[in-house]
Amino acid sequence: MTSKEAAALDERLDQFLTDVTASLGRSERHHWAKIYLQGLLLEGGRKSIEPLAERMGGADVQSLRQFVGQSPWAVEVIQKQVAEKVVDLLTEPEVWMIDETAFPKAGDASVGVARQYCGALGKIANCQVAVSLHWSTSAASCPLAWRLYLPAAWLATPERRAAGKIPEAVSYQSKNQLALELVDQALGWEVPRLPVVADSAYGDDFEFRASLRERGLQYAVAVKLGTKVWTSDPAQVPVTASKSRGRPRKHPALKDMPAPKTLAEVARDLPLKDWQNVTWRQGTKGPMRSRFARVKVWAAHGWNRAEHPQRVPEWLLVEWSEGAVAPTDYWLAQLGDQPVGLRRLVKIARARWRVEMDYRELKEELGLDHYEGRHWLGWHHHVTLVSMAFAFLRTEQARAKKNCWCEVDAGNVAADACAIAGQTHSPGGTVPVV
Repeated sequence: MTSKEAAALDERLDQFLTDVTASLGRSERHHWAKIYLQGLLLEGGRKSIEPLAERMGGADVQSLRQFVGQSPWAVEVIQKQVAEKVVDLLTEPEVWMIDETAFPKAGDASVGVARQYCGALGKIANCQVAVSLHWSTSAASCPLAWRLYLPAAWLATPERRAAGKIPEAVSYQSKNQLALELVDQALGWEVPRLPVVADSAYGDDFEFRASLRERGLQYAVAVKLGTKVWTSDPAQVPVTASKSRGRPRKHPALKDMPAPKTLAEVARDLPLKDWQNVTWRQGTKGPMRSRFARVKVWAAHGWNRAEHPQRVPEWLLVEWSEGAVAPTDYWLAQLGDQPVGLRRLVKIARARWRVEMDYRELKEELGLDHYEGRHWLGWHHHVTLVSMAFAFLRTEQARAKKNCWCEVDAGNVAADACAIAGQTHSPGGTVPVV
C-alpha cells in the first residue's frame, strides 16, 4: 500500500466515524474510538486492550480502558447510527437473522459468566452468551445490535449485581425475550422489516413465533422433528354441548380433538408428488441443492393441557434429500398473505447460514471474544465497537467490487476507492489502517 493509498483509507475511516459517532460528545472519546477501531482492524494476535495498545504504537492503556469500560457514552445511540449505515450499504436485503454466540472464559468474574452450553466449544463450559440481530443480503451481513444473557444467579443478590456493575433496571430475561427486545429495538429505529430467521432454540417456542406475528413480522424458523401439529384447522372441529350445567363450551372437548402428529410423521405421510428438488444458492463447491416439500399446519402447542392459544396456519417446510433415510431439517414459516413459492420459502429458510460466518469473522478477525473487562457497560461498549469495525470492513469490501457502487462522496478519496479496496481481504480479512 502506498502512502497515498494509506492516507485515503485513513480519511475514509475518519468519514465513517464522523457518520456513526456524532453522539460521543467529547473530542477525546472520538480520538479513542478511532484508536480502538484501528487496533481491531489491524492484523495481529489478541485484540484485548493491552496488546491492542502495543500494536498502535504505545497508545495509552489507561485511557483506552476508561473509554471502553467506564465512559458514559450511550450504546443504543451508536448502534442505531451503525444500523442506519449498514442498511444504507447492504441495499438488497433478504432477512433479519437472530442467533446467539458464546465467549469461553477461564474465570468466573466477567459479567454473565456461568457454566452453560457453549456453542464455540460444543459442550457445557464456563462462558458468556450473547444474542444478536443481523441485517443480511444474499452476499453479506452485519450485526446491528447485541444483548448479553444474564443467568438468574447474576441477578439473585445485590453483591453479584454490584460485582458486574449491572444497572438496577436490568431484570432476568430468557434468550428468546432478549431476541424480541432486539426486534423491538430495530422496529423502533425504523429498520425496514424483513422476514426473521432463527434456529430451533427460537423456532420451537410457540410464544416467540406468536410475538413475531403480533409485531407484523414474517418469519421462517427452524424447528425440531418432535414438534406436534395438525394438518387441518383445529378451529373447525365441532363443539359438542356439555352435559353438565354451566357456561356453554367454547372449545371442543379434548376427547373430540384429533391427535396431532410430529413433524417427522407429517413428512412421512406426504405424497411423492409434493417433493421437489430446489437449488437455493451457489456454494463454494457448486450449487446448493436438495429435495423439499411444504404443507400448511397448525401448531398443537398446549393441546393436551386443554390450552387454546390463537392458532394460525403456518407453512411446514421439510428437507429430505433423495436417498436419505429420514428428513434432515424442518422449518415453520409465515410469509404474509401472498402466495408463497417453494423456492422463495427455501431460500428464506436457508438464509441463516451467513450468521455463522459473521461470528467467525467477528471473532477471528476483530476480537469479538477477546474483551477482558468484567463489567456490563464495558462488554456492551466493546461489542458495539467491534460491530462498527465490522461495518467499516463491509464498506471496504463493497468498494472492492468492480463497479464501486458504494462510493457516494465526491471528496478527494473517490479516485482511489477501487485501488485501495484491493488491499482488503475478502471475505472477512482485516483492513490495514495507519
